[in-house]
Amino acid sequence: MVVGLAMLFAVLGGLLFLPLGFVAVTTTFAVFGVWEIYRALEANGTRMPIVPVMTGTVAMPFCAYLGGIESLLFAMLLSSVAVLLWRSVESAAGSANSIFAGVFTLGWVPFFISFAALPLHAAGGATPLGLWPGGTIPDGALQVAVMLLLVVSNDTFGYLVGASLGKHPMAPKISPKKSWEGFAGSVAGAMLIGVLASLFVLDKPWWVGIILAVGTVTAATAGDLAESMVKRELGVKDMSSILPGHGGVMDRLDSIVFASPVVFILYGLLAGA
Repeated sequence: MVVGLAMLFAVLGGLLFLPLGFVAVTTTFAVFGVWEIYRALEANGTRMPIVPVMTGTVAMPFCAYLGGIESLLFAMLLSSVAVLLWRSVESAAGSANSIFAGVFTLGWVPFFISFAALPLHAAGGATPLGLWPGGTIPDGALQVAVMLLLVVSNDTFGYLVGASLGKHPMAPKISPKKSWEGFAGSVAGAMLIGVLASLFVLDKPWWVGIILAVGTVTAATAGDLAESMVKRELGVKDMSSILPGHGGVMDRLDSIVFASPVVFILYGLLAGA
């Protein structure tokens, strides 16, 4: 609980009052997440080219914040090429698995999570020092805050309903504890939060909150199942034990990394609402 609250305050504090701090915190989480994946892959005999992958991990959130979507896409492309070139000068043994692991990790963690920084660029995030210009919190920052709130709602309501009523596993071979009842609880709870946030935070029609909630829950659930699939393939229960009571950083980021690009796209489609 203490760790979770500390993470929440660090993220929201940076997001709402010091945008560059939010990007720095996001990058830090991404770095730890990539390191966990690297260690898990290494234990299973796959050596990911960590130097170009970690360099891309640090660069992508800042590219998104300072340069927008074009800079983010260029950073992803450049990082992928760097992985290929880096691995080409090493031993040929296992190079295909190594390159695939590197590019996959770049897309899974830093590229996806950098979509959380893109609304800050659109909101004027290219002024990296100090508080938001004018002392007001722009719509882009509020959009990211609502996305994070919906992800937390997904986890909270899904756990409460699933733990008390869950009887029908959603994917028993991947995540036996995740149930359809829990998923329904996530959708219902997130829709409630989404409607309230849409009306009172985003100043949008109520139905925008419904769409955002369903999109967030669907993406977050897919992210959770994807990470569970990877962990089963690697034979680990948690990616690490770096966060007391929470497992690894990736065990906290799994929902956010999938939700970030989906919600960013939805905000773009619903911009005129």
